[in-house]
Amino acid sequence: MADQQAPSGPDLTQGVALSDFTGAMLLGHVGDEDVLLVRSGADIFAIDAHCSHYHGPLAEGLLEGETVHCPWHHACFDIRTGEATDAPAFNALAVWKVEREGDRIIVREKRAQPKLRVKGPVDAPGRIVIVGGGGAGFAAAEMLRRQDYRGSIVMLSGEAAAPVDRPNLSKDFLAGSAPEDWLPLKPDDFYRDAAIDLRLRTEVKSIDTGRRNVVLAGGETIPYDRLLLATGAEPVRLPIPGADQPHVHVLRTVDDCRAIIASASGARRAVVIGASFIGLEVAASLRAREIEVHVVGLEQRPMERVLGPEMGDFVRALHEEHGVVFHLGDTVTAIEGKRARLKSGPVLDADLVVVGVGVKPRLALAEAAGLAIDRGVTVDAYLETSVPGIYAAGDIARWPDPHSGETIRVEHWVVAERQGQTAARNMLGQREVFDAVPFFWSQHYDVPINYVGHAEQWDEIAVDGSTAGRDCVLRYKRGGRVLAVASIYRDLDSLKAEVAMERAAA
Repeated sequence: MADQQAPSGPDLTQGVALSDFTGAMLLGHVGDEDVLLVRSGADIFAIDAHCSHYHGPLAEGLLEGETVHCPWHHACFDIRTGEATDAPAFNALAVWKVEREGDRIIVREKRAQPKLRVKGPVDAPGRIVIVGGGGAGFAAAEMLRRQDYRGSIVMLSGEAAAPVDRPNLSKDFLAGSAPEDWLPLKPDDFYRDAAIDLRLRTEVKSIDTGRRNVVLAGGETIPYDRLLLATGAEPVRLPIPGADQPHVHVLRTVDDCRAIIASASGARRAVVIGASFIGLEVAASLRAREIEVHVVGLEQRPMERVLGPEMGDFVRALHEEHGVVFHLGDTVTAIEGKRARLKSGPVLDADLVVVGVGVKPRLALAEAAGLAIDRGVTVDAYLETSVPGIYAAGDIARWPDPHSGETIRVEHWVVAERQGQTAARNMLGQREVFDAVPFFWSQHYDVPINYVGHAEQWDEIAVDGSTAGRDCVLRYKRGGRVLAVASIYRDLDSLKAEVAMERAAA
């Protein structure tokens, strides 16, 4: 039997003295459950000590007003109600009853889940249709019900599986360290219980904006009063000979991931085409399966375009420490059976090939419907498109970002989910500006890289700490202004940077 971890901090059933609770948060336990005491003004609350997303330690996070931010992936929780207010967490935290006995704070039992602070529909439509079964579509549907919307929700997904935690597909699940039942964002009965009509393997053929209906491939029409387009992106496929062979894969869906895992069984060597985030996460996961990995990429440094040269060199060195062989400034021109031919001449044996050269937004539906397009679906600050009543969220949406002052489109999981949540509230008439700071994380072996903000160009990278020492913050500046911050093992600094950007744009 595995040793059980000892509970953290003081036993809160015995209480702690007010004089011992001098900071904003104090970690303790009730029985074998970790509980976090949180102070907001004169009030003290008690909540679960671990994030409901990936179990991140909230005591190491950031408290802002009545919101606690998770240090790992920046989920946010209301300390009064436990509500997961901002993705990537969706499940509420348990809350505990706080008692006072003299100068002691005592916690003994959980409270019934407090009522959420729901604004409720302002202008509730009768029928909402969501096109897309990824993070944005799921987050919108879930938020609609959380906002006490009682109308019809139809969710149309081209995928074979209900919405899953897509980042896990290139990380723990692909590496073999996470079971498949970790993947679903909610269990199947959630959709039935929430009266969400989730239709999988469903192709939407067109949108009739005049009649306000969606036309499916089989001819069925589904009427809507509000429509959310969350069609996401699809992997770019290489137009080279041999790219259609069964051992050549892209990674986007659960089925894609299962196919890679099947090909990895018995494979000796894998070739990953693309030194991008997805490509290098796949490389790390395949190394965890003890497969020899060669990465081929056009760039001279991995991820330099996003993270700059110093971090790019660090990432390359990290992967080389784990046995990855790089072929940079090169590309694959043909896959001849189980051999990948490089433009520079060499040929690499390849029992398995994964193509990770980027994705492209799925814009065909929006274009055919006459929505304004600008390298994405153009939306306003409320995520509404050029056609009233139609909203867009996720990888397809290009929105006015108050932090950079530019219209941007990003392919980040947390952004997609938070846009889905904002779009849901706005489809109910709440007129909420989408002003979340973009955030993503990437995992390479045991090293997490967090990134907040958005910097397509910069004229200075200020480094605090040591990238080689895996303890650093990098600030990407233009004209002296910080546009983005990357960090390794500086979770609190990452959260503080995000909050500072939010305040600056307010």
